[in-house]
Amino acid sequence: MDEVLVKEQENSSEEEIIKTKEIIMDLDAYQKEQEELERVNKVSVRKLGYLFVKRVFDIVCGLIGVVILIPVGIILKIITMATGDFHPIIFTQNRIGKNGKEFKFYKFRSMVPNADEVLFRTLEMDKVAAEEYKKNKKFKNDPRITKVGKVIRKLSIDELPQLINVLKGDMSIIGNRPYLPREKEDMEEYYEDIIKTKPGITGYWQVNGRSKTSFKERLKLEKYYSNNYSLILDIKIFFKTFTAVLFGKGAE
Repeated sequence: MDEVLVKEQENSSEEEIIKTKEIIMDLDAYQKEQEELERVNKVSVRKLGYLFVKRVFDIVCGLIGVVILIPVGIILKIITMATGDFHPIIFTQNRIGKNGKEFKFYKFRSMVPNADEVLFRTLEMDKVAAEEYKKNKKFKNDPRITKVGKVIRKLSIDELPQLINVLKGDMSIIGNRPYLPREKEDMEEYYEDIIKTKPGITGYWQVNGRSKTSFKERLKLEKYYSNNYSLILDIKIFFKTFTAVLFGKGAE
């Protein structure tokens, strides 16, 4: 009888120990869940704060820029007409935006009006040029660019109309370059990372080589930005842009 009682007590003690361990494990799991939730909430609040500051900055810069855009556009129109070019100075094109959504992209025209026709003809007739374009998505000596276009590209003036896109919310001042829909396939595994953020007028690629980099190198730089964007990084890019524009670094 005593042995039975002892065994029952031992079993009871073991059950209590097991229950206690289960309770401790449950408490540990709960604590870890709470810590993870707290971490996620902090990240979400920080991200929302970043996006809010960035949007306010975009609107302020966009409004100031659009005021500058008007006289620059008038002067540019006069100059292009003086060279015998009477075509519209604003160039529009579909580009890939955030989450893959396409939008109407604005730019001062720096190429001949039939640029796509010239491009396809060049790729068809010149194998060396075709190989160059396949690798870099650009030409070192682009036959499509006009004389006025070379100047406004060197000074990055051709980018000014994109401030309209910034005000509309399609783009940001800082971000990845807006890619063409036909470039999607060539972006390969980088595509999903790059479209996580809004495209920008200037960005990590522009201040780290721009036209001196290959298409693959550009994709790597922009993937890095999409996965590491922050207010500090945006500020660095913003101020580096002035140096790049002032000295014409990487612009062609």
